[in-house]
Amino acid sequence: MLRPLEGMFPPEKYPNLLVGLEVSDDAAVYRINDEVAVIQTVDFFTPIVDDAYDYGAIAAANAMSDVYAMGGEVALALNICGFPPDLPDEIVGEILRGGAAKIAEAGGVLAGGHTIDAKEPTYGLAVMGLVHPQRVWTKGGARPGDVLVLTKPLGVGMVTTALKGGVAEEAHVAEAVASMQRLNRQAAQLIGQIGATACTDITGFALLGHASEMALKGGVRLRFVFDQLPFVSGAVGYAEDNLFPGGSCNNQRAYQRHVDFSPALSEEMQLLLFTPETSGGLLAAVPPQRLDDLLALFAAASHPCWVVGQVMEGTGIEVI
Repeated sequence: MLRPLEGMFPPEKYPNLLVGLEVSDDAAVYRINDEVAVIQTVDFFTPIVDDAYDYGAIAAANAMSDVYAMGGEVALALNICGFPPDLPDEIVGEILRGGAAKIAEAGGVLAGGHTIDAKEPTYGLAVMGLVHPQRVWTKGGARPGDVLVLTKPLGVGMVTTALKGGVAEEAHVAEAVASMQRLNRQAAQLIGQIGATACTDITGFALLGHASEMALKGGVRLRFVFDQLPFVSGAVGYAEDNLFPGGSCNNQRAYQRHVDFSPALSEEMQLLLFTPETSGGLLAAVPPQRLDDLLALFAAASHPCWVVGQVMEGTGIEVI
């Protein structure tokens, strides 16, 4: 739907727009001067957990994640809200408090927002970040031989779907909520000390959807080793029970033509990798000679990081 609009904003007319419609990355990037570029992004969704504070915190972390995927820091955020008129004020307050707490944790400032009446709660943020114009990460740029690392486990979409169905274990929900609330700020800072050739965050298009975009933009092939992929507790079991959200099949239809699976991988495990994530981790391609330094940095910071695959010559994705 956006493709017809690209011609209205030709790159040669807007040289300071470093990342825009024609690039289709995680966020827009606009150069202010030789030292500063602005990262602009927006994201919002309806509740995926029962607790109002947790919902606000997760939505805010998810919205700010695109800034970290581009290598920047959060500076300013505005609330985007849609609430039913009869929703109790204390619930609205808790949603906004959860979001504000994450903005403060990110080192940013909340400066207002906009609210409308809606049939169901909707919350998120418009976020402005800052980055040096020469240090912007994009989905493209991965090179054959690079190693793929992931900074959060997968599978939170399976857990939240099981929660909606009333069959999720409490411990599984708590682990998923904690993962979704964790900012990608520290992970981006640690990767930034080493340097990534390409980076994205894993959200609604799932691991394979976002990885497909990295492969396409970089003109490379990505190989994932299924047994090296991390999952939150319960996710694999819920997948084996076929408790998939509708978004899993939507992603599968959109991206399966780009993916080759090992014949040994079950249909359920294949679909699991197409299942939408919320506030997922960073997927980064890093030079192999810097991998040990990167893993040492993450270990010293007690921050999780998994080696999940590699970049190869070719096109598309393979999962072995």
